[in-house]
Amino acid sequence: MVLLPFLFVPLFTEALAPLCNLWRKTALPMFSQDGDIIIGGIFTFHDSPADPNLTYKTMPEVSTCKGLNFRGLQFAQTMIFAINEINKNTDILPGVILGYKIYDACRDIHLTLRSAMALLSGEDKASFQDGLCAKTSIVPAIIGPSTSPTAIAISTTLGPFSIPVVSYSATCSCLSNKKLFPYFFRTVPSDDYQSVAMAQLAKHFGWTWVGAIRNDDDYGNYGMATFVDVAQKEGICVEYSEAIHRTYPREKILRVVDIIKLSSSKVIIAFLTVNVLEILLKEIFLQNVTGFQWIGTESWISTKNAAMLQYYKIMNGAIGLSVSTAVIPGLKEFLLSVHPSPLPGNSGLNEYWEYLFNCTLNLKNTQTGNSFCTGQESFGEINNQYTDMSNLGYTNDVYKAAYAVAYSLHNLLGCSHTESRSTCVNKSTNIQLQLAHYLKTINFTTKSGENFYFDKNGDPAAKGKIYDIVNWQLNKEGDVDFVTVGAYYAFSSEGYEFQINYESINFAGTKYKVPRSVCSESCLPGTWKAVKKGRPICCYDCIPCAEDQISNTTDSSDCLKCPAEYKPNRQKDVCVLKEIEYLSFQEIMGILLVTLSVLGALLTLLVGLVFYYHRETPIVRANNSELSFLLLFSLTLCFLCSLTFIGQPSDWSCMLRHTAFGIAFVMCISCVLGKTIVVLMAFRSTLPGSNVMKWFGVTQQRLSVCSFTLIQVIICLLWLLSSPPFPNKNMKHYTEIIILECDLGSTAAFYAVLGYIGLLALFCFVLAFLARKLPDNFNEAKFITFSILIFCAVWITFIPAYISSPGKYTVAVEIFAILASSFGLLFCIFFPKCYIILLKPEKNTKKQIMAK
Repeated sequence: MVLLPFLFVPLFTEALAPLCNLWRKTALPMFSQDGDIIIGGIFTFHDSPADPNLTYKTMPEVSTCKGLNFRGLQFAQTMIFAINEINKNTDILPGVILGYKIYDACRDIHLTLRSAMALLSGEDKASFQDGLCAKTSIVPAIIGPSTSPTAIAISTTLGPFSIPVVSYSATCSCLSNKKLFPYFFRTVPSDDYQSVAMAQLAKHFGWTWVGAIRNDDDYGNYGMATFVDVAQKEGICVEYSEAIHRTYPREKILRVVDIIKLSSSKVIIAFLTVNVLEILLKEIFLQNVTGFQWIGTESWISTKNAAMLQYYKIMNGAIGLSVSTAVIPGLKEFLLSVHPSPLPGNSGLNEYWEYLFNCTLNLKNTQTGNSFCTGQESFGEINNQYTDMSNLGYTNDVYKAAYAVAYSLHNLLGCSHTESRSTCVNKSTNIQLQLAHYLKTINFTTKSGENFYFDKNGDPAAKGKIYDIVNWQLNKEGDVDFVTVGAYYAFSSEGYEFQINYESINFAGTKYKVPRSVCSESCLPGTWKAVKKGRPICCYDCIPCAEDQISNTTDSSDCLKCPAEYKPNRQKDVCVLKEIEYLSFQEIMGILLVTLSVLGALLTLLVGLVFYYHRETPIVRANNSELSFLLLFSLTLCFLCSLTFIGQPSDWSCMLRHTAFGIAFVMCISCVLGKTIVVLMAFRSTLPGSNVMKWFGVTQQRLSVCSFTLIQVIICLLWLLSSPPFPNKNMKHYTEIIILECDLGSTAAFYAVLGYIGLLALFCFVLAFLARKLPDNFNEAKFITFSILIFCAVWITFIPAYISSPGKYTVAVEIFAILASSFGLLFCIFFPKCYIILLKPEKNTKKQIMAK
């Protein structure tokens, strides 16, 4: 208990010490102006910080910058122009004067944070009252910075202070995350749109095989990740994806250059900032690497940087996306009218002035040898990025950012404007704590007619044209022009996102012809893409479609099978109707078979006429004239039924051909069988006491023929009633033709018809064979034997020939068998008799026939 006072004394002593001290004096702003409300600005007035001299013995000096950036100067002056315009406009913030403090970011995170802290804290100790930390920021909002890494840095740092940051060119999609960056806003589209647009642009020109190089920071890594994801969906393959940074050693840059040189892709996607791209181009230029089509992002494609333009030799024809330009009335006159100021905190123009006009503003600086500046020199004589009005995309975004802050302040302060009175009723001192809310709800229209407001992510609401398409071209004076050759509309229907004037584009190497950049050439119709093992999907072999398949589009992923009645054409790119094959009357084989059929029928009729004319002669009477005429009639039917096998099959022809053939041949064989039996019976009846002929007289002969034929008729009727033959398209035997044939319907019925014919023929052959030794003059038996032998031989050989013959030849074999067997019967049985009747009439006597 005694020690308590001693413990509290130092604590009490510490409590008396100031709570807040300015650690060191901050740098003065580049441009400043007092006002009721001060708007902060952070712009890139220099390209990079100077290399510090670190001794590690003393505190490092405040970093300085090098390399004047005239585009950054234009952006800063645009902010000043917009604030001056707002101050003159009584419709916005009436009675409130806006001031500004603008600092240099120097394209460096450390210096950007230093500038942000200066805006947050003030420039000197006078900014603190009695060392208390209760003081709020001197600025309610900051416009800038220009790059994504610096925007991420200050948004993270200033987030706890609820200070909105409104950037005009930080495009990283990561900044749309409101959980991480709740107070970040921007007037430029997110890289999500740009990455998608670049992938679609590559697809639009047919560049499916590309290389990719990116900044090794949030801007490059996030942007490229989105691009690769979209590219895969669009069918674009990335051959290589390399990251570089301005702090990388030269060896890493050279390794990337070697990768570019060895690559087979001819298109390079460059997701780079200007300063990083310049480092890469310097090495590419030294190695004379040309012939590549560059696709650029908005960060460099329209930047008229003198250092960049010297590399046009390797960058000619570069094409890319630029923030859509706009017209800002009065801006050009304002930019040309500015002059340097000797006042501290407003001397940002001095260094530019001395550089441009090769003079000095410092009277004490006489060592340079330059003349003194009068301060009345004019920018009207200068042609550089500061005075260039050809592309005011980012400049317009700075202009919109200033107006966005002004309108949100207008709403926050409860300002109103009437004809009689313009006031702001709410003079809150903690406006920065509430400003973010009002930024989310602004909605205004610029002088150029553009309606502007933020979406839920703090991004500009995307609508209409998102980007201009810019192309690097050399003009007549030998300077590089950034020609707008088209536009990108993100929300147009698929295939109509781009409006491009092809006639005005210059491509790399080929100039007016779109260069090719593919891993594998397109597969023509008739082939399909087979991805090479271990390679991206854009690298493939073109495989011809299978015999029954086609592909009718270029780069088809597979082939389509033709419908059953179709076949691929020669190129295999379209299905055509298959040729229909059947034995027709018009073809040579059909004509030949018809001729033989008709000839056989005519010969049969001729023989019938001869027999009828000589019906009373002994040789006709001796050979059973009635059976002979019936045989001739059945032979005529056999010859004529072969005609039903020729021509396009139909329901009736299919049923007729097989049944007519079966019935005609059974009738024919029945007649031959009857004649054979008659011969045998006649021979037996000559024996003493034989009375055989009375059992096989004319009536019995007729009944036998009718009975045998009736059995075949019954078989055919059962066949037709149960499962009749029908026309069929046979597409199994051949892939390229359709065989029109008669399907048997019931195979068993067909073989029953053939089997019955074969059974009768066999029976007839046996009987004829038994009668072969009859007297020579009574030669009917030997002729029947020989004819039946031919008949059987023909039909035995028919079976394997019928099975093995394809298509119409199956029918031809069947017709040939019918004709051959019919001619065999006709020639063997009737021609010897016709020979005697017509040429040897002296032998046509009863005496001659009964000689033995």
